[in-house]
Amino acid sequence: MATWDDIAAFVRSEYRVIEDTGDEIRILIEYEDERSQVIIVCREVLDQREEWVQIASVCGLVSDVDLRLVLKEIGETSVVCGAVIMGEHVVLRHSLPLLNLDINEFLDPLQLVADTADQLEETFFGGDGY
Repeated sequence: MATWDDIAAFVRSEYRVIEDTGDEIRILIEYEDERSQVIIVCREVLDQREEWVQIASVCGLVSDVDLRLVLKEIGETSVVCGAVIMGEHVVLRHSLPLLNLDINEFLDPLQLVADTADQLEETFFGGDGY
């Protein structure tokens, strides 16, 4: 069984942390082509009893994109990630229950969220702002 403390310690030791508030850690994933993606790893509590870890990344502003095209692309190319609107931003996120979570079950979704968000940002938003 993993705990938030286990996940947080792992993230702090393996990634470049750019902000850490205890229950939310922001990391920077850097790519060889000089692009990068900010990933938010945070603790969530479902129904005041079940701990989850959420992985999220901003792609761009809602006002700058055709949401239908973004959702179609995600549906055709990604096995993880839900696209949501948070404030003015399009955000990809994926959540995992901490109960019985193995660290390997965390690593692949983390990388897939980062890679998908970066690809969508480049394709649909024309930059590398997040």
